[in-house]
Amino acid sequence: MAAHRVNILMQEPIGEIRPALHGHFAEHLGSCVEGGIWVRDDCKEIEHIGGIRRDVIEALKRISPPVLRWPGGCFADDYHWRDGIGPRAQRPRTVNIHWGQTIEDNHFGTHEFLNFCRLIGADPYLAGNMGSGSPREMRDWIEYCNFAGDSTLARERGANGSPQPFDVRMWGVGNENWGCGGNMCPDDYAVQYKQFSSYCRDFGASKLHLIACGPNSGEKDFHVDWTRRFFKKIGSYSRIHAFAAHYYCGTAGTATEYNNDEWYELLERAARVEQVILTHRAAMDEFEVGRKCQLILDEWGTWHPPTPGKNPQHLWQQNTMRDALVAAITLDTFHRHADKIAMANIAQLVNVLQALILTDGPRMLLTPTYHVFDLYQSHKGRQSVRMEIENNGSASFAAKDQRMSMPTLSGSASMRGRSLTISLVNAHATLPAEVELSVPIRDARITQLSHDDITAHNTFEQPNIVSPRAGAMAGGTYVLPRASVTVIRT
Repeated sequence: MAAHRVNILMQEPIGEIRPALHGHFAEHLGSCVEGGIWVRDDCKEIEHIGGIRRDVIEALKRISPPVLRWPGGCFADDYHWRDGIGPRAQRPRTVNIHWGQTIEDNHFGTHEFLNFCRLIGADPYLAGNMGSGSPREMRDWIEYCNFAGDSTLARERGANGSPQPFDVRMWGVGNENWGCGGNMCPDDYAVQYKQFSSYCRDFGASKLHLIACGPNSGEKDFHVDWTRRFFKKIGSYSRIHAFAAHYYCGTAGTATEYNNDEWYELLERAARVEQVILTHRAAMDEFEVGRKCQLILDEWGTWHPPTPGKNPQHLWQQNTMRDALVAAITLDTFHRHADKIAMANIAQLVNVLQALILTDGPRMLLTPTYHVFDLYQSHKGRQSVRMEIENNGSASFAAKDQRMSMPTLSGSASMRGRSLTISLVNAHATLPAEVELSVPIRDARITQLSHDDITAHNTFEQPNIVSPRAGAMAGGTYVLPRASVTVIRT
């Protein structure tokens, strides 16, 4: 087995790996909030802090989540924030029109979410309702959260238990407005964006960071036309600080049943996130306002077929070694393009889509995706440096009657002072990889996530089937197991 040579170009910095690139997303969808985060403050069966699951809090604190987006997603497009404040017994019961017409009791609202962010150490990112809401409604939500003076809304916030302002900085001005957020064309959305954002004032100590809705970058079409038309229509209007695309790599097979071809097919789709970043960043740079605006990806991840026995509209899915490699490939891509993308939010936090945590009543487990976020913590806040891979192998696979191929080795590298973190993904389903690094490394800590079964996943009965373990160096090279994620730290 010939060794792959990985060149770490320590004198070629790319940009800071902002912690927000490891961000998260929680929506009122299925059991993400109800039962996943929130169990009510009178719950006796599950240990909690003011209604928020203690086991979930402790698990998230361990990975230092930088930012959490809420309340959606599509749910945000019909969410009226006043429904979720005040005495819980008096909050209205509303219909979740996007996700199965379930009844929302609104017991988990603004105060509960911001308390959850405080408990796990995450910055809040609130998505405003442009779909069924109004500019006045969003403006008032910002005043309610952030104003320190003696207004009626500030007094109401105090009466509801928070006399000090929350100082929420990040606000999404709409969500998926090309679809569930109003089925708008980019030109119409630009007009609406200007109207709504004009009333999003800096009521607090911090300047607001206003985030516009970008396109849905499907696996075949990155919809760059949305980006160009939006910025052309927005003209010289500068009250826009970030632009949020979405990218789901979809599925191949099912969440837990797939062959080697389907393994590669999904990982190849995950790697296309690089083209999403390059395509939309280049399109934004064509416009003066776009050049001053950050690119973010506030929804990304896998999306598998409905799980038998679960409500198909609640998007619950298992999470395997394949999902772990999707997460690692995606995060490594963000690191390698740290100069082009400023924030990203995996969908979603608990029990929905590519979740980090699964719960079942009092039981909780950490998914393989959680372990990747844990392993990659040492990249956060560091300087990304260029990585080159020589003699990279490739895997050939069949996808929808086509023969395709993909590189089997990928990764990223970052530095702080003399400390180096290298993450490497061996996507080969059957063969290990020997890696020779271009820089001498002493006293390295090597951690790996792998399993002999490429469909391996954690269950409530066996929650530690997939978990990190120490790796080793052999004869001057690092051996990466097949279908694995490896992190080397000095």
